[in-house]
Amino acid sequence: MRYFLNTISLVYLFILFLSLTSCSTNKNVTYFKDFADTAKKTSVLLANFNYPRIQTDDILNITIQTIDPTTNTLLNAPNTFTPAAIAGSINSGGQQSAVPGYLVDQNGEIELPFTGKVKVIGLTTVEAKELIRQKMVAYVKEPIVNVKFANFKVTVIGEVTRPGTYIIPNEKVSILDALGLAGDLTIYGKRENILLLRDTINNVKNLVHLDLNSKDVISSPYYYLQSNDVIYVEPNKAKINNSDATRNRNITLIASGLSVLIVLFSRVKF
Repeated sequence: MRYFLNTISLVYLFILFLSLTSCSTNKNVTYFKDFADTAKKTSVLLANFNYPRIQTDDILNITIQTIDPTTNTLLNAPNTFTPAAIAGSINSGGQQSAVPGYLVDQNGEIELPFTGKVKVIGLTTVEAKELIRQKMVAYVKEPIVNVKFANFKVTVIGEVTRPGTYIIPNEKVSILDALGLAGDLTIYGKRENILLLRDTINNVKNLVHLDLNSKDVISSPYYYLQSNDVIYVEPNKAKINNSDATRNRNITLIASGLSVLIVLFSRVKF
């Protein structure tokens, strides 16, 4: 009888062990593991920041100010565009809102009052600002021009708390900023293999793997994001194991059954 109970107990412990092997440990959810001592000051060379270049389908928010109020009204008349593909413009009710700005067409051009079409593809917003100012000088006196992205967005999907597309209010955003907006990785996110998908002006998509366990990611040329970047967080082995609902349910049922048997046989006298 004692031998039988010992055997059941060992089987029970083995099943319990199987149910725990899929759990994530603290080691799997930390960042920058290669810092020698977090209590000491460590310096890391930060990646160079390159201002994003304007691409087709970008929407530019352009304001032009002059000394004449009437001209200001004409130059800055509402110019709105409601793109079906811009998920970042969807409000909390699920409805799309109009995005103010000038759409960069397939020729890389925008059309402004007075100047007509202006080719801006491949320029930074600073360069586009100066180009528009130079063209406006022929029509208005002392124009002050501001150019910003109206749809600078990044998409974060996979094992994060709040996956989705996020409109960024400025042009300088890092991969850590984007993950912060998405509520950070879940405990099931694979931190050593983050996939970044990036479009280029030449209609080529680059796929890059980043390791958030290493401090070298801060020096990576992909540390700072560009508009339309997509970040995919792959699930780790713990998530894959835990996603097997049938396996977990069977383990629970077997463990419960063995518990009942142990209790019953422990009370039986032979």
